[in-house]
Parts: sequence; C-alpha cells; structure tokens
Amino acid sequence: MDLERTLGRATHQPRYDLSRMAELLRRLGDPHTKVPVVHVTGTKGKGSTSAMIASMLTEGGNAVGLYTSPHLHSFRERIRVGREPVSESEFASLVERLWPVVEEMQSSRDYGRVTTFELLTAMAFVCFAELRLDVAVLEVGLGGTLDATNVVPRPKVCVVTPISLDHTNILGSTVEAIARDKSGIIKEGAAVVAAPQPSQAMRVLEEACRARGVPLVKVEEVYRWESTGWDLEGQRFRVEGPAGAYELAMPLLGAHQVENACSALAAVEALAQGGIGVSAAGMVAGLARVSWPGRLEVIGRAPLVVVDGAHNVASMGRLVEAVEYHFGRRRCILILGCTMGHDLEGLVAQAAALSPALVLVAPSRHPRAIPSATMAGALRPLGLATREAGTVAEAMEDALRGADTEDLILVTGSLFTVAEAREHLLGIPSEVYPEFQMDILAPE
Repeated sequence: MDLERTLGRATHQPRYDLSRMAELLRRLGDPHTKVPVVHVTGTKGKGSTSAMIASMLTEGGNAVGLYTSPHLHSFRERIRVGREPVSESEFASLVERLWPVVEEMQSSRDYGRVTTFELLTAMAFVCFAELRLDVAVLEVGLGGTLDATNVVPRPKVCVVTPISLDHTNILGSTVEAIARDKSGIIKEGAAVVAAPQPSQAMRVLEEACRARGVPLVKVEEVYRWESTGWDLEGQRFRVEGPAGAYELAMPLLGAHQVENACSALAAVEALAQGGIGVSAAGMVAGLARVSWPGRLEVIGRAPLVVVDGAHNVASMGRLVEAVEYHFGRRRCILILGCTMGHDLEGLVAQAAALSPALVLVAPSRHPRAIPSATMAGALRPLGLATREAGTVAEAMEDALRGADTEDLILVTGSLFTVAEAREHLLGIPSEVYPEFQMDILAPE
C-alpha cells in the first residue's frame, strides 16, 4: 500500500502504530539500531536542513547516509550514501532481499500490508547498517509520532524545522496539535535543535524536552545571522554561534534557507558533543557543496525559469518573499500544480501577491494532483488571467512561447509539478510506473 499515491480524501487514510514497522525491522536484524541517527522533522525545510547536515558531515570526513522523501525523479534519490543515491543494482538488491520478509509478514495477516514508505525506510536502515556508516540523517515522512522513521530508539540529535499548518486532517487542526505530533521524535538522551517557531509550537517543544529531560537549543536565541550577498548561483552569509563565527556560502537562495543552514549548523555542533565532530572548514565546505534541487532553483536564464516545491500556505508565503527579494518585480508567468490534502485557496491567495500576468494551471502525473479546472476555479475570484493546460510540459511550452527574455516563469505548488518541469526543460528521463500508478510514490 502506498499512501503517497492513494486517491481519496485524506480523512479516510488510516493511521498506524509502529508495531508493523518494528516487526519488519526485527525480522531484518534491527538495522535501525546499528548507526547513530540525526532525526529531522518539521513542516517546512526539513529536507533542505537534512541535506545540509548530511553535506557538512560528509565534508567532515564521516561516512553518512541520508534518507529523505519524496523524491524528484527517482526512488533511488531517497536513499543516499555520501552525496550519491544508491545505484540501480544496490536498490534492486535491497528490494529483492527484503521482499520475501514483506510477503511473509503479509501472509500472516497479523500486521496488515506493509506500506511502500515502510519498505523504503527499512531498505534505508538495512543499507546504512550493512555499510557501517558513521551517522545517518533521517527526514520524517509525515508528522513524527507515528512516522515509520520513528522506530529509532535513541537518536543522537533531533531537529525540528519550522512548524505550520499542513495535513491538518491527519496531524491536527492547530499549530499546537501538529507540534505535539512532531515532538514525538524527541527521546531521552537526544539533544534537540529547534528552528525559529511560532510561540505555540515552541511551548510544546519546550514541554516535550522537559518531560524527557533533554536539552533544547533554540536556534533563534543562540545564533545570529546576516546576509552578505547573493547572485543567481547562491548566497553568502555570516553566522555567529557558541562555537564562533562562520563566513558561509551555499548554492541555495532565500532567507528561509539561511535559517535552515543555522539549524543545520546547530545540529552538527550538537552532534559533536556525542563524538561525531566536524571542523569549521568542513562545515563551510559542506554548505558550499550542498545540493537540494527544486527549491528556488534557477533552471533557465532568458527568460528566467525558477522552480520551487512550495506546497502549503506558509512555504508559499516564504517563496513569494524570496521571489520579490531575489528577482524583483519582473513580469511573471506562474505555472501552478497542487496536490490534494493542502489548503488550495490559501495557496493561491499567497501566490496572487506576485501579481502574475498569467497563471497556467496544470496537474502533475501524481494521482493526487488537483484537476486543472478545480485550480482554475480557486483562482477565478482573485481576478487573475488563468489558462488550463493538460500537462506540466504543455504549460511549460505555453509559458515559454509567451515570455520575453526578461520575464520570470515560476513553477510551484508541488514537488511533483516541479519534477515534471525539470524533466521537460533539462531533458531528465522520467521514472514512471504506469502499472503501479495507484500504488507507488508520502505526502509532501
């Protein structure tokens, strides 16, 4: 079963305890206990922060595993060793070796069907354990308490990136409720790093840390940062913290990515207290080499083509701020493709602040993609010129035909939409499984 691609209303999607995941791992020799873990949750920025942590640890000379979701173009992207996804042969070998255990569990009917996300998570644990890596960075798929990654008994560091309203019909309808769910990854013995948070979320995290007797590093209170410049290739900034000052650069744009970088720095410095150290030079080099495509990424220059996977109201708001700061008030053609389970009206209201000359709405291939007619209906009350396209590729071609060299084409609303835009413009082969279209890709 693949809840990432399950059609239907999210309110009908089941929630599980972790007994099935724990049993699956027990039958595999408990690989999730073999490698030290940095566990990352949050609503916004958890993937970027995870990638930054892994990159700094790698540049520091550590053997590092990185597990993230969803992927852009290939399932293999979810399981990385160092900077590279596992190879096709390695991925296939993991599936072949784990599948008999999955079938055995499912035939007993005691645990129900193993989900695709559970299988992928188990594959990552097995891969990292067999390679005897120094540390694994795990991004939560959804929430925290009941996420398949939350079987890790004693993470070294827990990171909570900014929390906002998203997946409210699964995680809760308030910031406090969502924060409680995400605080479920906090366990005794861990150091906890909290990115800048709404006050309601921070109070929940403080309570969880007190209850478990663990230290809480509030990034906003302990670190100071300022921008020192940027261009279309990335940005430069200065950070001051307990370990000193850093002059940093990274190939990611947006003030929110600087905040994510500060959280990543805090996590790596906290990890050093547990014996996994990285020099200042390693941290600098790690951020300079971080790669996290599809996030305020420039993939074309004349016209300027930018893709960003903003898919909830808060992330769309940060995207609008970043676009206005980095790209100015260019004439904008917006390509929008969203998925079910998010606040569509809130998303389009935020995007409307860019005053796009034209909005092209296009569903991605994802089964949970919102139909173009529905997206157009949400835009109509805002008075924006809107045109429907059959596919993201068609929307890209329509936008390119109508754009001048100085215009901005912005593709957003979903990482799945971004992936298809990148595939079309950059010539990246798509990884499509039509026979599994209803049962393959976790919610964003």
